Amino acid sequence: MLEMTIHEKACRGCRLCLDVCPTYCFTFNEETEKAVVANVGNCIACLSCSFICPSGAISHANHHEVQNFYRNIQFSKRMEKFL
Repeated sequence: MLEMTIHEKACRGCRLCLDVCPTYCFTFNEETEKAVVANVGNCIACLSCSFICPSGAISHANHHEVQNFYRNIQFSKRMEKFL
């Protein structure tokens, strides 16, 4: 199962993860002024939050990365007759 962690000491409270997440996995704790993982079950492991986080506070574990075949020109040429 996918695991997502926000390292509280590293989080700056910029809310970029809340803005970029397409499945609304995060909430913002007004008391601590930090982002919090609220719905890890909604996560599709796009990793947008990890890439946009300026402090690198977000980490993922137990996920797999899928190669983006649409940007692979050799694959696209082989598949062109099917597309």
